[in-house]
Amino acid sequence: MNAHTIYQLFSASYHSDRNIRKQAELQIKQVETTPEFFPILIQLVGSEELELGARQAIAIYLKNRIRKSWNTDSETQSSSAIPISKDDRETFKRMILQILVNTQNVVRIQLLECLNNVLTYDFPENWPDYMNQVHSLVASNDPRVVYIGLLSLFQVVKVFQWKTHELRGPLVEIIQTTFPAILQIAQNLVNENSVDAAEMLKVIFKIYNSVIQYELIATLQDNNSLIPWCTIFMQMIAKPLPETSLPEDFEDRESYPWWKVKKWAFRILNRLFSRYGNPAQLPKTSKEYKAFAENFVHNFAPQILREYLQQTDLWIQKKQWLSNKALFYLADFYKDAITHKTTWQIFKAHSGKIVSEFIFPQLCFSELDQELWDEDPVEYIHKKIDPFEDLTSPSIVATTLLMDLAKYRKKYTFTGILSFVNSVLNTYLEASPEAKDPRAKDGALSMVGCLADMVLRKKSDMAHLMEGFFTTHVFPEFRSQYPFLRARACDTLIKFSNLEFQNQSNLVTAFQGITGCMQDPELPVKVQAALGLQSLLHHDFVKDALVPNLQMVMQELLNLTNQIDLDTLTTVTEEFVEVFSAELTPFAVQLCEQLRNTFLRLLKDLEDTSYNIDDDGLGAVDFDDVANDKTMAATGLLKTISTLILSLDTTPEVSSELQNTLLPVITYTLQKGLVDLYDEVFDIIDSCTFSTKQISPTMWSVFELIYQTFKTSGIDYLEEMLPPLDNYISYGTEVFVQNPNLQAKIYDIIETVMKSDRLGETDRVSACKLIESVLLNCRGHVDHYVELFLALSFEFLGQIEEISSVAFKVYCIEVVVNALFYNPLITLRILEERGFTQGFFTIWFNNLDKFTRVHDKKLVIVTLCSLIEIPMEQLPSALLAVWPQVLEGILSTFKTLPKAEAARQEIKRYFENTDSDDDTNVAKLNDDEDVRDEDTEYLEFLNEEATKHANEQDEETDQDMEEEALFESPLDDIDVYIRFQEVFIADDQRKELQRTENGKK
Repeated sequence: MNAHTIYQLFSASYHSDRNIRKQAELQIKQVETTPEFFPILIQLVGSEELELGARQAIAIYLKNRIRKSWNTDSETQSSSAIPISKDDRETFKRMILQILVNTQNVVRIQLLECLNNVLTYDFPENWPDYMNQVHSLVASNDPRVVYIGLLSLFQVVKVFQWKTHELRGPLVEIIQTTFPAILQIAQNLVNENSVDAAEMLKVIFKIYNSVIQYELIATLQDNNSLIPWCTIFMQMIAKPLPETSLPEDFEDRESYPWWKVKKWAFRILNRLFSRYGNPAQLPKTSKEYKAFAENFVHNFAPQILREYLQQTDLWIQKKQWLSNKALFYLADFYKDAITHKTTWQIFKAHSGKIVSEFIFPQLCFSELDQELWDEDPVEYIHKKIDPFEDLTSPSIVATTLLMDLAKYRKKYTFTGILSFVNSVLNTYLEASPEAKDPRAKDGALSMVGCLADMVLRKKSDMAHLMEGFFTTHVFPEFRSQYPFLRARACDTLIKFSNLEFQNQSNLVTAFQGITGCMQDPELPVKVQAALGLQSLLHHDFVKDALVPNLQMVMQELLNLTNQIDLDTLTTVTEEFVEVFSAELTPFAVQLCEQLRNTFLRLLKDLEDTSYNIDDDGLGAVDFDDVANDKTMAATGLLKTISTLILSLDTTPEVSSELQNTLLPVITYTLQKGLVDLYDEVFDIIDSCTFSTKQISPTMWSVFELIYQTFKTSGIDYLEEMLPPLDNYISYGTEVFVQNPNLQAKIYDIIETVMKSDRLGETDRVSACKLIESVLLNCRGHVDHYVELFLALSFEFLGQIEEISSVAFKVYCIEVVVNALFYNPLITLRILEERGFTQGFFTIWFNNLDKFTRVHDKKLVIVTLCSLIEIPMEQLPSALLAVWPQVLEGILSTFKTLPKAEAARQEIKRYFENTDSDDDTNVAKLNDDEDVRDEDTEYLEFLNEEATKHANEQDEETDQDMEEEALFESPLDDIDVYIRFQEVFIADDQRKELQRTENGKK
């Protein structure tokens, strides 16, 4: 094996002909285990004389080989990994930096990933001289060499980016030894104009950004470091980029190197302020940054804010173009600046201009919006409707800034914002047709929609004006010649869904406008109309008006779902199914078929557009990375199907027909192992079996699928499987007790979960619930499983102090209690054979206070009643020793039962949460004081909870088990008061009979 042969193989692996490529890959696999293979690759990838495509293929191979094989930890190393010898490792580390200096960028990108992987495992212990090599590169007089030094520094910095304080020691040393040098380089570069200078400066900024992500070390907090670095960042932001030097195409400008450098400067300054430098946003527990924050907010933030305002002003005057990232970071900084009184005092004077000339233009329908609407309406819908589609969109953060201004600085801004909106809308209203600016109106309606919650608050003095606002400014746009205004009219109605129209005719107008837009030829308008129709469903008039055309509306919703994979649309369909369950019954099967077909189409699209990573790692992303939109839409469809099934619980014949319709959905999901959809599919199986209260042959075939799923990809999903499995036992008891195969499979599931090392107590609770279901529903038919169930429980009861959760402790005890209720004599015999009778009853009664739910208490009572019924002479002596506790236990449980029953009834009644007025959540503060927003308070809450959990993790959390109001079991049919009375009377009669017999003798 020589270098030429290997080079030829990799050249062929880069060939355009697929067959040649595949043949080369097979030959590479045959020779890659030879000792000389890896060293030759390192030589070849660094050879400037060889073809670039072949070197790129070698670099990709090296990246994947190192990723799989460098870490020698047997637990994490890939099973298919080919070991890399110690000599080969040292060769790579000795040569890699020099190879990076001499290679082209397309190869360098792959090699940098190799370098980062090696550093992750070897630095600093197994590569102690790495930083010496980096220092040497950075100190070079050759810019090319310096650039590689900066890239190499960036790779080692990334290794420590998210490590905790205790593990960041090497990073602190790196910062102290390298940052003075790279600061000097940055100061020399910032005034240059070449693309190479921009690329080097970008790497320096990325290094700085990386080290401040998790924490800000003391060295960087010091003014001696902070002042020169912030000066560089400010210089970069202020650096003018002549129009003549920029690409003409705006998309190309976004990726222009100098604009990328500006982006990193913005990002760093924003990070310093938002995470470390704003006292108003610092968590109360973050004492280590308190002094830094006070220094930053008074001595740095004002200068940064003024520079940002200057950049904004240049953009407003059209004297400067700003990238989307720059617009985003400007608004993001303003959003934080308004929360502190120091920066708010500066911003306050500019707030009106920011609203009208910075925020407003970004909320107006733009040329780019129109272009996307025309070329890809589906993508337009995702961008505008899905709030998580683009969180870094400048219009999204501008919207948030507007809302924060109105909310936190209401006294100073709210009226002014509404006055501005009103002036734009009135100008549009009064202008001649040719002078109207529809995009301005779109922006104004968008702004007022953002403020809907504040406008409609109970104490608002604006709410009563909104009905007139709609008749004047919104309703006419349902028939606008501009499609985007028709969509905006629908969106505005959605935002003001809580508006109660006093004039019924206005509600009629709104309804007619929305339904008219449902027939619109433009897809974005139809989607907004569908969402708008959902927002009107709380009006009785709308529900009544929809009934005659319900089938048509549902068909339109399904058509839309087929056109665009948007989970928001499936929630609309789901609500329609819930609201109109009775009206949909006549064509429920047809509707279910369409939902099924849409679901299967989505999954087929997923399968067609995804492919797995090849063994050599050169493939693309796998199934789970491909299709969030389609998966979310599929999830929504499954929820709609489940809602439809439950709505038909009074028509079991229709429900039975639906089961056959849905079998392909269940089969496809489980056989393909689509774990992201398991929760919803098991919910559908639960609904199918629960709604009919019986198990059809179709659903018994599904049981086999569930079992196979558990044995393959579903072991972690027993909690989701539990409801349908319980239904199979509860509603299919007659078949279950006559079929040993079914019983064996249920036991196999239970045993696997109880004994598996990878599962925890939550999973074992589900297994105990399955045991309970078997014992309660199959009394007299599963005697041979009693001892097996008890053995599983005894494994944990023997070490009960090691059980951490109350739930598992109770359910583990209840396995034995259920067995006693199922057959007390068999169970007592097994307890006696194990020498565990007195031990168990002691454990049970010591934990009786944890049996808090109605079901638990009824189980205690009926089980103790079963024991009382046993003649005393048949009771083991160990039980007789604790007999007073048995009687005391049954009486104490009766005393607490009424309270538990009352609590359960209260939970049953509690299905709706009352809405609170947001006014109570906004602090009543001086408009010039600091603001602590909900995000900061929520993060503090999470931190407090995490601390609390850490303090309690070694202690048992003695919280009551949650009442399961909708849980059903055979005990529901037992009146425990009558049951106890019967046992008590029978016991008295038995004792009297015994006394009579003794008297005769």
